[in-house]
Amino acid sequence: MSYIRLVELCALGVFLGMLLFLEVGRRLAIRRRAPAAEGRVIEGAVFGLLGLLVAFTFSGAATRFDTRRQLIVEETNAIGTAYLRLDLLPTAAQPALRERFRQYVEARLEAYRLLPDIAAAHAAETRALQLQGDIWRQAVAACQEAGVQPATMLLLPALNVMMNLTTSRALAPSMHPPPMVFVMLFGLALASALLAGHAMAGSPSRTWLYMLGFAAVMALAVYVILDLEFPRLGLIRFGAFDQALVALRESMR
Repeated sequence: MSYIRLVELCALGVFLGMLLFLEVGRRLAIRRRAPAAEGRVIEGAVFGLLGLLVAFTFSGAATRFDTRRQLIVEETNAIGTAYLRLDLLPTAAQPALRERFRQYVEARLEAYRLLPDIAAAHAAETRALQLQGDIWRQAVAACQEAGVQPATMLLLPALNVMMNLTTSRALAPSMHPPPMVFVMLFGLALASALLAGHAMAGSPSRTWLYMLGFAAVMALAVYVILDLEFPRLGLIRFGAFDQALVALRESMR
């Protein structure tokens, strides 16, 4: 099952579950109504906690999304800096390293283009790591042969930064809130629907506009939060930021 389908099913589950709990709450209230004052206090507490949790999860997802975009910019800059510093090496050593850089950037781009095919993307990342190792070994050998201090002092640290950012980008997609946070979010959404349905029992007929609107808004919020947490796998992408890496690859030709 694709990630997009899974997120759609989660959002649909929240939507249908809230409609169900709205109806259950309404029927319970018709059979046995609770004191109005007591009900208002409980509803206010639950809805307040739900709003706080939605704000917390959305804010956290947006922050992590921005961090991943920033890592794309930093990696592009690091690769570009290291590539320019190849000019410090002997002329004979530069062509092979430049070709390795072009292949490396292409492999990095391919790893993200292939998503959500996890297996194919992992293979492209493995290829990029192999090229990364080749670049480091060839650069160290060229610096030793040249015996030029500026090349060693400027090129190798730039390569080290480039490799460290690869690790940061590899780990960034696994940074998420504990699963219990999402379980609590879904649970509070259903609890709030139950209480809302209970409060709506005073009306002689169902107010479908409010019921459908409430469930749809919560389902949409859950969908956006999950999509922000797992960019590239759903509808939210980094296309505009990936163009910086594409432009860098084109400049290497």
